[in-house]
Amino acid sequence: MQFPEELQYTKEHEWVRIEEDDLVVIGITDFAQSELGDIVYVDVDTVDMELEQNDVFGVVEAVKTTSDLYMPVGGEVVEVNPKLKNQPELVNTDPYGEGWIIKVKMAEPSELSALMDADAYEALVNP
Repeated sequence: MQFPEELQYTKEHEWVRIEEDDLVVIGITDFAQSELGDIVYVDVDTVDMELEQNDVFGVVEAVKTTSDLYMPVGGEVVEVNPKLKNQPELVNTDPYGEGWIIKVKMAEPSELSALMDADAYEALVNP
């Protein structure tokens, strides 16, 4: 199980990577994708919408279950990973790279302080 040090994490198993001052990339963690199993569809219809921290921004569908995706920080969803339309399995095979889900222009970068670092997240999923 991977816990990249440069990312920040939520209790709902999303990760955040800062791209620029107020632009972040968001996906689900290696732990989350392993718990879900084979992902067959990623549904995000919130592009160009302003969402609050903890709002649902989409859904991941796996063979046996579906799971809501939650905003780690509030802001405007500016992009959905176009590769996921035809290759949703990228979330399974490369959750921290090619399997990213959305990009968000943060409204309040201070909300990042509520997220966990890699050590805290690893302790959450491996108590």
